[in-house]
Amino acid sequence: MSEPLPPTQVDALRLAVIRLDRKLRKSAGGEGVTPSQYSALFTLDRHGPFRLGELARREQISSSSVTRLAAGLEGRGLVRRTEDDTDGRSSVLSITDDGRAVLAGMARKSNDYLRQRLEALSEPELTLLLDAVGIIARLAERA
Repeated sequence: MSEPLPPTQVDALRLAVIRLDRKLRKSAGGEGVTPSQYSALFTLDRHGPFRLGELARREQISSSSVTRLAAGLEGRGLVRRTEDDTDGRSSVLSITDDGRAVLAGMARKSNDYLRQRLEALSEPELTLLLDAVGIIARLAERA
């Protein structure tokens, strides 16, 4: 792109993403899980188990924050902490069946909300939006 994007377009995209994220989180019901806890559960489910330090790195949070996060999830029975087989001073965090059930319930509710919204779009709008999913995903992955 040769010319810079107008700030109003960047603002409009940012606001749309924030609003959609807020509505998806609200529609998921939360199950009493904070956005940070949800993200950690998702990461543990898809890529774990992890030592706390690795989870902190993946979630891009401090070691003290991940310790608090893990304690909250462990207290609710959504994750399990076990001793690391290779280093007795470290522990490994893994998601429990209850944690997976919370994730599944939240995903089902937010997917239902999103599906209803998508079905209200015209065919050309839906095609355009679905074609942009890969681009949006790449934007989210960049550091």
